[in-house]
Amino acid sequence: MRPDYLTRIWRPMAVPIVAALIGASLLPAVTLATNAKPDLNTLAGKVAALRSTAGLQVRFSSFIEQEAQEAAPPPPTSAAITPTFVPGSPLDGTSVAAPAVTVNQDTAGAPQNETAIAVDPNNPSRIVAAANDYVSRTWACSIDGTPCSALGDGYSGTYVSNDGGQTWCCNSSGPADLGTLIPGVTKLTGGQYDAGGDPALAWDSRGHVFYAGLGFNRASAPNTVAVNRGTFDGSGKLSWGAPTFINATTSPSVFNDKEWIAADHNVASPFRDRVYVTWTRFVFSPATGSYVQSPIFFASSSNGGATFSSPKAISGNVLYGQGSRPVVGPDGSLYVFWEGSTRLASLNSTYVVKSTDGGASWSKPRAVSQLTDSAPLKNTVFRVNSFPAGAAAPNGDLYATWTTATDSDTLSGDTGCAPWLGPVATGCRSYAVYSKSTDGGATWSAPARVFSPSTRTTDGYPVTQPNHEMLDAPASAGPVEDIFPAIGTAPDGTVYIGAYRGDVVSPWQTCAAGPPPPVGRLDCDTLGDYIHNTRLDYVVTNLSATHTMSKHPINTRNGFGGGFFGDYTDLSVGSDGQFHAFWTDSNNKQSVVWFYGFEFTPTPINQQDVVTASGSF
Repeated sequence: MRPDYLTRIWRPMAVPIVAALIGASLLPAVTLATNAKPDLNTLAGKVAALRSTAGLQVRFSSFIEQEAQEAAPPPPTSAAITPTFVPGSPLDGTSVAAPAVTVNQDTAGAPQNETAIAVDPNNPSRIVAAANDYVSRTWACSIDGTPCSALGDGYSGTYVSNDGGQTWCCNSSGPADLGTLIPGVTKLTGGQYDAGGDPALAWDSRGHVFYAGLGFNRASAPNTVAVNRGTFDGSGKLSWGAPTFINATTSPSVFNDKEWIAADHNVASPFRDRVYVTWTRFVFSPATGSYVQSPIFFASSSNGGATFSSPKAISGNVLYGQGSRPVVGPDGSLYVFWEGSTRLASLNSTYVVKSTDGGASWSKPRAVSQLTDSAPLKNTVFRVNSFPAGAAAPNGDLYATWTTATDSDTLSGDTGCAPWLGPVATGCRSYAVYSKSTDGGATWSAPARVFSPSTRTTDGYPVTQPNHEMLDAPASAGPVEDIFPAIGTAPDGTVYIGAYRGDVVSPWQTCAAGPPPPVGRLDCDTLGDYIHNTRLDYVVTNLSATHTMSKHPINTRNGFGGGFFGDYTDLSVGSDGQFHAFWTDSNNKQSVVWFYGFEFTPTPINQQDVVTASGSF
């Protein structure tokens, strides 16, 4: 997360902080690559400002970047669209296969992605899951003559199971039937923001579940972190209360991103049922429009989420960070992991801070390990990151997992795979690693690979190109890469880690000509050449045995044109020792009729759904 020229970029980033002390005229200004001041009132402007900072590796969440490029509501059309060709592959599945279970219950081809899951600590049969849910983009209704699907956006979907994850509820079919869409944040659900999402979940010890997410507008500045409390009635029905907004702002120079939530459900803890939220506060210069810093912030609630403490920065001198994850230990100690860097760091690190007094005070940041940010997996285009996940075992042992890029056995940061430091080695790949602490986070083991090395398999070759030439399988299939690891611990101390593994490479036919998105995601006018395409499986290990939970490789080209498949996966373990892995899959095929304000003749597509599988081993 550092630029390539330390004195030219990092020091100017401190201008808004230190100018009052030493005089702004003594410090040079940050020069954006575009030489134009971005419009910080818009989401797209903030994304442009961040990406224009030369050499910088910190990014907004993939969800925010995807939302920033989403199209405005389309003009009405007079006739339903019949696609010439629908992007897809004969190797795609038609339904998710057991043991995986589809969690979202809509049937109109709405995408879901970015998964969070949590098991009731007092009832292992009760599970709540959440995802970015675009179900309103397919609603077959209208408001004042405008299709609901044109007014819909990325929302916060939640789902509940009362039988250990075998079946799930509920569906959302329109503004009058929100199902378990989070209320009070987005405009179509009674709130003030255009869009919401980026979900995280946590349970307290009294049967309440808490949802944390974002609320924001695309074309104006307001944004917030939102927390809703969920309660269950005697029949197992989940209802969500009104949101509590944290750090709500209308300032164009501040943006809240990538929040996560934890709750202390240990009945013996001195901080029983305290709710903790962390997030990234992106700060920009109002004068120049340039990125300044992105520290990790924290707030807590001691009254069931009704109110939260004043936000405070907890990342110390690690001012350039993202992807925070709070974890509560069995003694009530609170740990927050994130990916970040200090001003003069050559590589990023996974950092951790600790609080033993319920978040009132914090330790200085400690680097668990250096890392090199993962680049998109070989033969894929979806956005990735190296954000950490963490867990605490019942005996107090701590675990952190993340991905790092390397072309060797160097798992603690490989400078040869860092493009901001020079040419990148051709063999750089993304691997999931983990580290363990047995002394309350004071020291950490050297990173170790989560999965044993293996080689991609090939499928579907050869294929005939439009020019009648043949595309053969790659001469060297290459190693399997990992992305988006998740972690949980069982009551007996067993550690489970799940992640995507890019283990299959197959042909994908590109679109040579067609309408722009969003219609172009469903309609291709002219097919183009085949390219190599890596497909994923979701794999879980207990660091000894390893099981593939998905039974058909997952094609990430479906859904959002291949560019967005979420930012993370999740895994939770119940008091019965059963893990519940939760990921985005694209093997369900459903028919779309309404999509982003456009009407289609019923068109079967493979869309993004969220699925879970459970077990123990």
